[in-house]
Amino acid sequence: MSDFDNRQTGTEYGGHPTDDTPVERNYPAELECDVLTRTGATLHMRPIRAEDAEPLVHFHLNLSSGSIYRRYFSFHPELSEKEVEHLTEVDYVDRLAFIVEDGDQLVAVGRYDRIPHTTEAEVAFLVADQYQHHGLGLLLLKHLADAAYPLGITTFIAETQADNRSMLGVFNDSGFPVTSSIEDEVVTLTFPIEPTVASRARYAGRRTPTHTQKKDKGSHS
Repeated sequence: MSDFDNRQTGTEYGGHPTDDTPVERNYPAELECDVLTRTGATLHMRPIRAEDAEPLVHFHLNLSSGSIYRRYFSFHPELSEKEVEHLTEVDYVDRLAFIVEDGDQLVAVGRYDRIPHTTEAEVAFLVADQYQHHGLGLLLLKHLADAAYPLGITTFIAETQADNRSMLGVFNDSGFPVTSSIEDEVVTLTFPIEPTVASRARYAGRRTPTHTQKKDKGSHS
């Protein structure tokens, strides 16, 4: 499943499908927070901004060919200018992406894209090789679900290769009731994102609220 496509959004803020012009909202600073990895490191998670274009390009260039292939199902070593624009310019309603930063370094990105005029969204993640198996996929999934559900998105859909055990583990360990099917060695996973006791338990103690407004200086890193 690729992040880059030609979908047009059509959802009011509040999550009700509509044929009206898509509504954007201001950058949701309240979604910023510090998170703890499985290794005990504290990293910063926040919604993506248009000015994250250069860090995103650098992040992608430093991924291994294996990580890129598992994400895009093809070898895609560089992002085009149009792709970068699409990936970094989101409306924070129908399309939202979180990035994870270690200092000034972008180390992971996760996103959802609502399927137009539905309550479903496609979700995907990409984590820098040296930060894989640290629990960032689960953290991104949890925060994406928490952000999407109040906006009327009730179901996430993901695709991954059948041999990508790490990504399959992220979804199966999420605490959400996942159903899956397989075709041509590609697994499609579907699950409701309404919070459950199990899903809440998966993330206990992994989020630390932070006063991020002090970082707002016009241009952010």
